[in-house]
Amino acid sequence: MAEELTIIKSKDKKDRYASLIPQIEALISTENDLIANLANIAAALKEGMGFFWVGFYIVKDNVLVLGPFQGSVACTRIKIGNGVCGTSWTENRTLIVEDVDKFPGHIACNSGSRSEIVVPVRKDGHVKLVLDVDSDNLSEFDNIDKEYLEFLVGILEAKL
Repeated sequence: MAEELTIIKSKDKKDRYASLIPQIEALISTENDLIANLANIAAALKEGMGFFWVGFYIVKDNVLVLGPFQGSVACTRIKIGNGVCGTSWTENRTLIVEDVDKFPGHIACNSGSRSEIVVPVRKDGHVKLVLDVDSDNLSEFDNIDKEYLEFLVGILEAKL
């Protein structure tokens, strides 16, 4: 039986993350299937934070392949170094893009996406997948998002 998330309607981003992350941690703590956990994380972030698009791209055969996501149809495969996701993978670091139209080589999977944050998920120092979050607003993401999403990714990394 699926657990119901408690959604904080507060306008304070920190409060929403602080409430949501422990719920996600509890949700995935007893499940060992990666795809099931990625699906629930994407759904919880989309619902709990109100993001435009949330999903994961998984490294397979030296390409990022679309994994579980919430939102409109997305790009299926992204080559290393391409777009925000491919660059985050190549550089092995979180990227915050205030205006995706100004990012060199941005891949426009959805024209409604205006800003983006991508967080690499690592095992043994190597990127195994990336968490991709898009907004339909410019400059949506900041260091608060980076801090909390990297913390969440750390929880996920411990399960890889």
